Order: sequence, then structure tokens, then C-alpha cells
Amino acid sequence: MHGPVSGAETLVAARVWTSPEHGDDQTVTKPKELLMSNATKTLVLATAVASAIAGLATTASAAGDVKCFGVSLAGANDCAAGPGTTCAGTSTVDYQGNAWTLVPAGSCETMELPAAADGMARMGSLEALERDLPA
Repeated sequence: MHGPVSGAETLVAARVWTSPEHGDDQTVTKPKELLMSNATKTLVLATAVASAIAGLATTASAAGDVKCFGVSLAGANDCAAGPGTTCAGTSTVDYQGNAWTLVPAGSCETMELPAAADGMARMGSLEALERDLPA
């Protein structure tokens, strides 16, 4: 064993295995705080796996989506709402041409939108539009 323990440290014995060519098993004493319980290790591993799966699911669902400009209502865009805006939820005009929303691939240019105030038909676009921009 090692020398005397000072203070109120809680020490635990931990068994360290070595390969036969390096000698016999050894027992070492370490402060309890330095040892991670099996429950903690399991929790850390489970959290890491869950995070990885969630990331894959998000990537997979977004893989079938495209950025569709000019189809979101004011404040409901996913991003890119032009100069002076920061991103998601910052469009200020319904169907703002420079604001996009993720939609399923193939649906952007075919979704039905209400006509503009001047009667012109609106449709989504895979590129930013020059219509319905804030004044």
C-alpha cells in the first residue's frame, strides 16, 4: 500500500490489469472522485449515441428538402431574408422574394400561392426573387 492518507479524501482501490508480458495484476489506490462509475460511463455513451443519431436524422430529413424562395409568410421563413435581417423568422412581408423556407424537393415551383395585389401569379423559386420585398 501507499503512505498515509491526509485530510478527508475518500480513497478507493481499483484493480489495474496488465498483459502477462508486463507482470502481475496491480491494485492502485485513487481518490474516489477520479473514478467514473459504470452508470456514469453508460450515461455518457448513451448521450453520445443519441446525439449522433439525432444528427443523422436531421441530416437525412433535410437531404430531401430544398430552399424555396418567396413562399413563407412574414416571420415564418427559415433563413435568408435579405439585408438587415439575421435569419430564421426575420422576413417582414408575406411571400418575401428573398426569404426561403425548406420544402420537399419537387414541390417549390408547383405549390399554390395567392396572387399578388396587382393580380400577378406568384410561385416559389429555387433562387431569390425580386418581388414582395420590404419597402
